[in-house]
Amino acid sequence: MANEESGGISRRTVLAGAGLLAASAATATAAPSGKLKVAIFSKHLQFVKGDELPRLAAEIGFDAIDITVRKGGHVEPDRVRQELPDLVASIRKHGLEVPMITTDIVDTTTPYTEDILRTMADLGIRHYRWNNFRYVDNKPIIAQLQALRPAVAKLAELNKKYQVGAMYHTHSGVNLVGASFWDLHILMDGMDPNAVGVNFDIGHATVEGGLGGWINNFRVLTDRIRGVAVKDFLWGKNAKGAWQPQWKPLGEGMVRLPQFFKMLAASGFDGPLQMHFEYPLGTPTQTAEYMKRDLATLRGYLAQANL
Repeated sequence: MANEESGGISRRTVLAGAGLLAASAATATAAPSGKLKVAIFSKHLQFVKGDELPRLAAEIGFDAIDITVRKGGHVEPDRVRQELPDLVASIRKHGLEVPMITTDIVDTTTPYTEDILRTMADLGIRHYRWNNFRYVDNKPIIAQLQALRPAVAKLAELNKKYQVGAMYHTHSGVNLVGASFWDLHILMDGMDPNAVGVNFDIGHATVEGGLGGWINNFRVLTDRIRGVAVKDFLWGKNAKGAWQPQWKPLGEGMVRLPQFFKMLAASGFDGPLQMHFEYPLGTPTQTAEYMKRDLATLRGYLAQANL
């Protein structure tokens, strides 16, 4: 699903490109002071580390960073106590916020879960993305959701202990819990939405319900939405002639972003807003240009919605 930007790029190319990226990003205009802060999902800058990450993110024009604290991310889970505080300090030194992190946490039995929650709480980070569940084909869906609820309730209690909230990211696809959106209502019904909520991905929501389904899904989950991820796509055929979502720059796809942001404003949303870049970003220099272009487009939509 996700485009791993650094895949196939040599270390020499990455290091050389980082310098070009910095030069290109330096031309970015200052970020306007809107109501919502815009975070970059750090996966898309995976080829830069340490102080270089916030420096480039700030120069491109982002307000914040959603840090990957997961296997292969900017912080490995087993190193969270040692490495996350330094990275967060560096990000804040560059004038950016850290409203959330993205993790591999599925439930309380996931290795290093409590280390991650304790560390983020110590750092004043209140939101994290929690990993997805999957359905199996040979059991009724409602029964599977009911079977998952005790684990979700236990995670909610652990989150309350550390005063943090898990946000379940809404992907699209076969056998993914949350692709239908209404199933998350069943999964978390009666639980504190500040402890277990939703990271609403409007791109994936449109994949699953492009005409009116995404609207209904937003309405079903509005009271539980604690984060929003933004991306755009069009349906197209792959090399074998099969229809599939093809991710596009913001404004070039079928996601009805002006309508979505108007609805988001009416809901009173004030949580982390993340930009995702799932289409190919090319070289590090091109990455900066594409990100600046999409960020400017997003700022325009937000301004129209008074967000």
